[in-house]
Amino acid sequence: MQNRQPQTDSLAGSLLLAHPAMQDPNFRRAVVLLSAHDDEGALGVVLNRPMEKSLGELDESFDVGNISGVPIYAGGPVQTDRLLICGISMHDDGEGLRLHFGIEPSKAEDLLTQYGDQVEIRAFMGHSGWSAGQLENELGQNTWAVSEIPGDLLRRDPDESMWRGVISMVSPEWRLLAEAPDHPELN
Repeated sequence: MQNRQPQTDSLAGSLLLAHPAMQDPNFRRAVVLLSAHDDEGALGVVLNRPMEKSLGELDESFDVGNISGVPIYAGGPVQTDRLLICGISMHDDGEGLRLHFGIEPSKAEDLLTQYGDQVEIRAFMGHSGWSAGQLENELGQNTWAVSEIPGDLLRRDPDESMWRGVISMVSPEWRLLAEAPDHPELN
C-alpha cells in the first residue's frame, strides 16, 4: 500500500490552461474550470468547446422557460453521454465566483431569475477528470498552467481566444508560446 501525503492546496475554483504545445485533441488550447480537487482526484469542465447546440434543441423537455437557449459545451472526454448543467456567477459585491455544479433545470431557472445577467448557465456533455495524483503529475510536467478566474471570464468568447487571453496573463513566456504559429516552418 502506497503512503500518500495528504494534499493541502486544492485548485477547485481555478482554471487549468493547456500548455501551448499540448496536442491531445481533448485538451488542445482548453480552458478547464476545476470544480473539485482533493486527494481523490480532480473534476472540471472545458469552458471553450461550444457544440453549437442548445438544451431546447437537445431535448424538447428543456424547451420551456429560460433554459431552452442554454448553450451546450463539450465538457471533456469523461462520460460524454451525460449532461451536466452548471451555473457560473461572478459578483461585483466582493463575493467573487460562485459555481453551481450539476444542478437540476429548475435550479438553473431559479438562478436566472435571482441573478439575471450576473449568472451564466451552461450545459456540458461530459466532463474532465483526473485520478488521485494524476493532475499533480501533469502539473509537475508543465502540461497545465493554473490561473485565477479573471473577472471578465463570462464576457469572453468561448473559443480559442478565451484560452489565448487567459494564458497570456499567466506569464510572458506562456504568452509568447501561445502567440507562436502552429507550424513556424510554413512562414
